[in-house]
Amino acid sequence: MAPAESVAGESKTQAPGRRLIVFSGPTAVGKGTVEHKLLADHPQIWVSVSATTRAKRPGETDGVDYHFVTDEQFADMERRGEFLETAVVHNMAHYGTPIKPLLDHMNAGIPTIVEIDLQGARRVKQRAAELGLDVVYVFLAPPTFDDLAKRLESRGTETPEQRAKRLETARVELAAESEFDIVITNDVVDHAAAELWNVIAKEYGLGEGNPSDKNE
Repeated sequence: MAPAESVAGESKTQAPGRRLIVFSGPTAVGKGTVEHKLLADHPQIWVSVSATTRAKRPGETDGVDYHFVTDEQFADMERRGEFLETAVVHNMAHYGTPIKPLLDHMNAGIPTIVEIDLQGARRVKQRAAELGLDVVYVFLAPPTFDDLAKRLESRGTETPEQRAKRLETARVELAAESEFDIVITNDVVDHAAAELWNVIAKEYGLGEGNPSDKNE
């Protein structure tokens, strides 16, 4: 894949001055729920929208939740060097982070988050030096493994076999907590979102504080 200055055939891109926030954690820990609360309180944040080959779930919107693409489209994007990272999740679907919009937002000074699975976070680490990116890695952890299992079952979006595979993956992913700079426990969504905001605020020189304590 091409380095940052010539990604996807673009002209030279200046290295962003602030750190990219990589937000990860085990499957079903509630990353999306925390992220949605964060954006509701702080709409100035930009969250990268991943491309994926998995099927769209009920209630999801193309271009908002994910860019839903075919296997052939994904392969073409990867071949053209349009991803920061790619991964195969649960041996079922491809995911990738488009790099150009991410760099564009960072260069404009907009707080930028990439929410990805553990594989993706590790791939970003491998690529960060090559791309001139400074990154802070944030891990979202469940209060307990039993809490994670209950959350996954309550979603009702997977078959029993798929749930078992995800839980098996989650046990491995939880052991990677020490690889991250910051760990946030998702015991209460509002609190977890506030902690994540404080990380972003520190990196981008914005006001810290629990958004739930402020009058809108």
